[in-house]
Amino acid sequence: MSKDHQNDEIVAVRLKHPWRWVSAAILMLLGGLFVYSLISSPNINHEIIAKFLFNSKVIDAAVLTVILTIVSMFIGTVLAIALAVMRLSTNPILKSVSVLYVGFFRGTPLLLQIVFWGYLGIIYPTITVGIPFTDIVFFSEKTSLVLTSIIAGVIALSLNEGAYAAEIVRAGILSVDGGQTEAGKSLGMSSGYTLRRIVLPQAMRVIIPPMGNEFISMLKSTSLLQVVSVMELYARTSQISSQNLAQVELLVVAGFWYLVMTTVLSWPQSYLEKKYGRGFYATTTQRRWLGRIGKASA
Repeated sequence: MSKDHQNDEIVAVRLKHPWRWVSAAILMLLGGLFVYSLISSPNINHEIIAKFLFNSKVIDAAVLTVILTIVSMFIGTVLAIALAVMRLSTNPILKSVSVLYVGFFRGTPLLLQIVFWGYLGIIYPTITVGIPFTDIVFFSEKTSLVLTSIIAGVIALSLNEGAYAAEIVRAGILSVDGGQTEAGKSLGMSSGYTLRRIVLPQAMRVIIPPMGNEFISMLKSTSLLQVVSVMELYARTSQISSQNLAQVELLVVAGFWYLVMTTVLSWPQSYLEKKYGRGFYATTTQRRWLGRIGKASA
């Protein structure tokens, strides 16, 4: 290599993108005008918003919304893992059950499922547990007392979420190289242990982002539970607005708390994405930089 080439330095010049700043300024201007129009509108009573923004009933309803979301998401995730494993099983019966389950709950509206579980007492007035075809009964109670509105709502949300999350978990499991499972079996690990300790931890990198979106979607889907008289956030604010006829103001209150909850609940998702994608993203970034250096040297 000649001395002239040795003394040449690669000078990286950052490209200028003025239209990015122009479009960003336009968006900020439009957003500011929209917010100002809401604040300055004489048709919105800001005193009512301030009065109910931190009202104890509204805060209790927001807490109930979070609890419903976490419980339903946990049950749905456990169910999704089982359905995904059944779908990937070589057993045709297990695979068929998983396919039918996912197809049914994805093919019917969530609102319909909530109403069905909420009015299950019409079909089965009494829940009885005992030995079939005998007079031995261990438990018997009215369905309306056992299957309360909250329990019915959790069941509906969990079963529905299990169907959608099952496909996410299945995609995550399929993203892991098959050699990982074979390596685990060669070391004498059982299929369940290999799934828990080797496959799922690697699949989490693919599972976490869409599951985080499902979590946020679940939070907002709890508003549908008002049809079975669950006093979550939207139902509570609707009840208050029906009394003082301040529908828009209470919608603003509900929207504020939904934004707060989705923002707070998105933090664990970011943490988990960094945790499970730590090695992968570091390797990918390193390869990207090595590729750039190689091109620059050439």
